[in-house]
Amino acid sequence: MKTLLLRSGLVVAILLAALAIASRERIAQLLAVNSLFDPDTIVENTVSMPELFHSTELSRGTGPVSPLTVGPPLDLPPGYADWVRDRSVTAIVVLKDGQLVHEGYHLGTDASDRRISWSVAKSYLSTLIGTAVDAGEIASIDEPVTAYVPSLSGTAYNGARIRHVLNMSSGVVFNEDYFDFWSDINRMGRVLALGRSMDRFAEGLGETFAPPGQQFRYVSIDTHVLGMVLRGATGQSVPELLEARIIEPLGLEQDGAYITDGYGVAFVLGGLNFTTRDYARFGQMVQNGGTWQGRRIVSAAWLREATRASAATAPGDLHYGYQWWMPADEDVSRADHAFMGLGVYGQHLYIDPEAGVVIATNGADRGFQEDGVLERNVEMFRALTAAATGP
Repeated sequence: MKTLLLRSGLVVAILLAALAIASRERIAQLLAVNSLFDPDTIVENTVSMPELFHSTELSRGTGPVSPLTVGPPLDLPPGYADWVRDRSVTAIVVLKDGQLVHEGYHLGTDASDRRISWSVAKSYLSTLIGTAVDAGEIASIDEPVTAYVPSLSGTAYNGARIRHVLNMSSGVVFNEDYFDFWSDINRMGRVLALGRSMDRFAEGLGETFAPPGQQFRYVSIDTHVLGMVLRGATGQSVPELLEARIIEPLGLEQDGAYITDGYGVAFVLGGLNFTTRDYARFGQMVQNGGTWQGRRIVSAAWLREATRASAATAPGDLHYGYQWWMPADEDVSRADHAFMGLGVYGQHLYIDPEAGVVIATNGADRGFQEDGVLERNVEMFRALTAAATGP
């Protein structure tokens, strides 16, 4: 009996020690969440996200690195240096017709850093959805999301079609205020930090503000639901699909990383980490109409539809497609209009098909939501495009 008690006591002690370690890890992750964007830590955190959260590596594969040939250097437009400083730009890569014509790294970062792209990741997921539509794994984006994710039946997503969710028109109530501690977006961040389930979080949403498809409202949880649809349609995880269908064909220069929840489910709405050059490679593939070095990755038809201003955004606001943005003053009636992926704190993937220009930026801009900032960013992208295309 004494031996049994000693053994039982040892087991309890081991369990308590394990719980204490787990608690310390969770506390550390919660503290990291609460200080992600502090002035003295934001730059370092943008290149350390896979270490701060649960994450999975994204293998670049074993193929050769696709070259970025160097083209004639840009004559940088007036005000460029001030813009880099004011917007806390950490990295920028500019391609013209696939050639590297400008790159810069700032605030102590360098070309080898893998940077968080936040909501630019949504545009990657849109492209993966396109590959599933191309392959017939998703029969139609007019199907209800519950056809692929039955667990969403009876939730706020009941009745929403895949098209509605791509357009951020699900009608689901979700508070996206990054500066409200109790907002849904910040509660979701704590779900990640504590290793809980993003799927369960989505399944717990029950309130709507409008019927699906009637009103545009940007809610990041919609993108997670698209990830659930993709997993249901293909039977594979999003990291597996991304590696096989996009990363390996692109010939990236480094492995990537995806933030995940505690169950290994990718944080598809904002968890991608790549080098800025590798973001630019993805942008160039999109610019090419879905091909890379002669290989078809996603159909041109999907990209045309995804980057069309199809969401019912308010007059004067940014236009929106399937997880891609267009500037508010862009002439979206043109087939070759500019479009972009956008992420908080200064992440951009700006693509101008007519000019043949791709601009990838990463940043640590704590003032990204101030009035006029996005407009000034677009002005700089257009100035860089003009400099790349010449007189």
